[in-house]
Amino acid sequence: MTTGRLLPMLEIAPPPASAGRDSTEVEDARLAEFRPEPRALPSFYVWTLGCQMNRSDSEEMAGRLLAAGCAEAPSMDAADLVVINTCAIREAAEAKVIGRQGELARLKSLNPSMRVVMTGCAVREMDRDRLDRRFPAVDLFLRPDQEPELVDRLGLASAQGPIGLTGATTVVGRNLVGVAEHLAGTRAAAVAGGTVHRHSAVSAWLPIIYGCDKTCTYCIVPFSRGPERSRPFDEIVDEARTIAAQGFREVTLLGQNVNSYGHDLAPEARFGHVRTERWAGRRLDLGSRPDLAELIRAIDDLRTADGSPAIPRLRFITSHPWDLSDRLIEAMADCSSVCEALHLPVQSGDDAVLKRMGRQYTIEHYLERLERIREAVPEIAISTDVIVGFCGETEEQFESTLRLLERVRYDQVFAAAYSERPGTPATHLADDVPAEDKRRRLNTLLGVQEPIGLERNQAWLDRDVEVMVDAVVPPRSHDHDPVDGDEPPVADSSARRPIGEPGEGSGDVHLSGRTRQNKLVHLLGPASWLGSFVNVRIEHAGPYALRGTPVADA
Repeated sequence: MTTGRLLPMLEIAPPPASAGRDSTEVEDARLAEFRPEPRALPSFYVWTLGCQMNRSDSEEMAGRLLAAGCAEAPSMDAADLVVINTCAIREAAEAKVIGRQGELARLKSLNPSMRVVMTGCAVREMDRDRLDRRFPAVDLFLRPDQEPELVDRLGLASAQGPIGLTGATTVVGRNLVGVAEHLAGTRAAAVAGGTVHRHSAVSAWLPIIYGCDKTCTYCIVPFSRGPERSRPFDEIVDEARTIAAQGFREVTLLGQNVNSYGHDLAPEARFGHVRTERWAGRRLDLGSRPDLAELIRAIDDLRTADGSPAIPRLRFITSHPWDLSDRLIEAMADCSSVCEALHLPVQSGDDAVLKRMGRQYTIEHYLERLERIREAVPEIAISTDVIVGFCGETEEQFESTLRLLERVRYDQVFAAAYSERPGTPATHLADDVPAEDKRRRLNTLLGVQEPIGLERNQAWLDRDVEVMVDAVVPPRSHDHDPVDGDEPPVADSSARRPIGEPGEGSGDVHLSGRTRQNKLVHLLGPASWLGSFVNVRIEHAGPYALRGTPVADA
C-alpha cells in the first residue's frame, strides 16, 4: 500500500488548431499512422496581482509551463489552465479574486477541461481548511514556496512521474507556515535551464531573498512566505551576469525586505571586511556575511569591454529602515549603475502608531537615515508607503503623518486605508477607526501629497534627462484626453497636436519610459526606440508624470 500523495490529473481537451502546436500532417499519407499523437497540453494564462516579487514568481511559473510544452493563452477566457498569483497585503486584492469566482465557474462550465490553480500570499497553511469555501472555483492551492511544484502537481511533466517536492514548513508564532528552504535551488535551476519567462525585453527582476522576519503587526507576509532565506551570493551574481549577456538594460533586485539580504548566510573569510550590526530593530551580528552593499558592488563590477557597467541600471526594492546601513548608502553613492531612487516605507508619522505597527524605529531614526542618504546621493528620489486609519490612530496622530509628508517632500507616496488581515497580530487590536474616517484621511493625505509631487516634478522642467524607453503606449479613446491627468484638454486641435499623439505620417508613436530617479516620462518617437536610452528635454510636469521632447546627444 502506498502512502504518497495522489497526483491530481487534468482532463484536458485537445488544443484547437490555432494554438500553435506542431502539425501532425506528413507529406506521404501512408506514413500518417506511424506519427505520434500530439500531446494534449493546456494553454495557460497567469493572472498576477500585487508586488514585483509576485511578478517574478509568475515569470518562473510561466517558464516552467512553456518548458513542459504548454502554450500561453492571450486571455483568461481562452485558457485551459488559469494560474492566479494572489496578493493578500490588502483586503481589496483578495476581494478581486473572490469577485472573479463566479466568472471562473462560468468559464469552467463552458470548458469542462479548464482547471484553476491559486498561489501567492492568499494561500496560507493556517487557512488551508477555509480556502475551498472562499475560492470555490479553484482546483489546486499552492503556497508561494510550492510554486515550483506546479508542473508536477498537474501531471504535465510526466503523467506517471513523482511529485517533485519543494515546499517545506516551519512555525512562526503558533502558526504552521511555508518556508522558502528550496526556492534558491529551484531558481538557480530555472535560470540555468532558461525557463524564466521574462515579460520585458528591457528590464529583469532578480530575486535575492525570500520571506520576511519583520514584526509588522498588520502584515500577513511572514505567515504566507515564511522566514527570510537569502540566495547564495555567487548564484545571484551569476544570474546578473546572464541577464547582462541577454541584453537587459535594467535589473531590479527583489525581496520582501531586500536590504536584509545575507544575514542568514554562513560567514565566509572572503567577507571578513564586512563588520557591521543592524542599527535598529532586533540586533544582528552581520560580520563576515555578504550584505546588500557587497552584492551591489559585485554586480556593479560586471563590465563590458569598454569598461561600462554591463547592467546600466540597477535598482532594489523593497527596503526596510532597520537595514538601511551606512555600508549600503555608501555603495549606492559609489556604484555608477545604481539608480538614484529609493523606496523606503514609513507607514506612519507618529511614534505611538509605529510602535503598535511593530515597526521598531522612531520617526527620529527614520529621518536620520533619510538625511544620510540625501547627503550621499543628492538627487535621489524618495518614495514611501503610508497606512492611514490603523488601530487606535487619532486625528492628532494622523496630522503627524501629514506633517511628515510636508517635511520630507516625498517624490511619490503609495497610501492605503488599513484593512484587517486575518491571522495577523493586529487582529488582537481594536480596528476602531470608522470606515468613513479612513476614507477621509486617505483623501486628505493624497490631497497634501499631490502638490508636493508636482513641485518635485517641476524641478525637472527644462532639464535634459536620460530616459530608458520601456513601453509603447496604446492610443487613447479620445483625442483630447490628458496624459495621466497632468494637462487640461487642448481646445483647438487644429492649432496643436493632441497630447502624446504623433503627427500624421510622422511614424512616431506615444512612448513612455523612466529616468534614473524612476520618474515616468512620456515622449514621441519611433517604436524602434523601445529598450533604448534617449535624452529628453522635460517640457511639462504634472504630479505623477513628466513629458518631454527627444534632443540630440551633446
